[in-house]
Formats: sequence, C-alpha cells, structure tokens
Amino acid sequence: MSRVSTVYLLTCAAIGVAGGVLLWGSSALGIVVSATVPWLQVGFTGFWMLPGVVALRLLQRPFAGLVTGLIAGLVILPYIGASLWWVFFAELPFLLLLYKRWWTGLHYVGGLLAAIPYPILAAEYFGVWSMPVWTQIAMFSITIVSCVAAAALGILIADRLTRAGVARLARRRPTEATAAAA
Repeated sequence: MSRVSTVYLLTCAAIGVAGGVLLWGSSALGIVVSATVPWLQVGFTGFWMLPGVVALRLLQRPFAGLVTGLIAGLVILPYIGASLWWVFFAELPFLLLLYKRWWTGLHYVGGLLAAIPYPILAAEYFGVWSMPVWTQIAMFSITIVSCVAAAALGILIADRLTRAGVARLARRRPTEATAAAA
C-alpha cells in the first residue's frame, strides 16, 4: 500500500465533509447561545475536534486528523484555521509518540490538550477575567467536558464504522512484528 492512497484520501474527505456539515450546525447553535450567555458557547468546542478523532481512530495513520480537519475547514471555509487548530490537538499525542502507538487514551489526552489553552486564549473575547470566579471555573470545566466528550463520541463513531467494515482498505496495516506481538 502506498503512503497516501486514494482510498485513504477519500475516507478523510468523507469524514471531513461530514464533520464540516456538523460544524455548520454547531456553529449556528453556538451563535444562538452566545447571544444570551456568551461563555456557554464553549460547550460546542468539542465538535471542532470530532472529525480529527474519528479519522485518527478509524484509520490509525499519520496526519489523518489534520487532513480531515483541513477538508472540514474547507467546507466551512472562513473557519479553516480554527478547524486545523482543534484537530492539531487531537493529533498531537500520536505525533509526540511518532505514530507508533494508537492507544485509546491518547484521544482523551488530545481532548485535554485542546481544552486547556482554549479558555485562556479566548478569555479576552468572552471577558472571562471580569466574570465571577464561579463563571470562570464553569467555563473551563465546560470546555474540558466538551473536548473529552467529543473524544469519546469520536471513538464510538470510529469503532462502529470499523465494525461495519468501513475504511478497511485505508486503515493502517500492522507490520508482521506488531501483528505477532498482538
């Protein structure tokens, strides 16, 4: 199998387009929520990671999350940078391990890695530092729950797709050494 096959790219494209459509809906809901309680919009942040988590779990191939995030970003074009930023964190734990391990827990680590800097970076936009402490804690907590829940949902979706036989040809094939170790 070549490094980048057509099946791999088409699978990333399908996940990315579906993720982009999902992001349209979640962004619209986020706008409605932000009109009343702006900081509650962080409850929708996990949706930005979802396409990357599904792709990484389903394909178990390097850069699957980033390729999928790029395609999802193209679907919701003005937000291509945001899409890539979120899936970068989904991909980061696997990158740090040089794509040698595909442990389930690494998806949750990616969710946590995304959830920690976002409220800090978005604090000025939401006016977090002028809010009561309980609101600040709630915003951070909701962001963490949203990102970890998105990782869990992405794992669930990818596992169901794997059981259904989706992306069998695009998935990383284990080498003889890793197959023997398993």
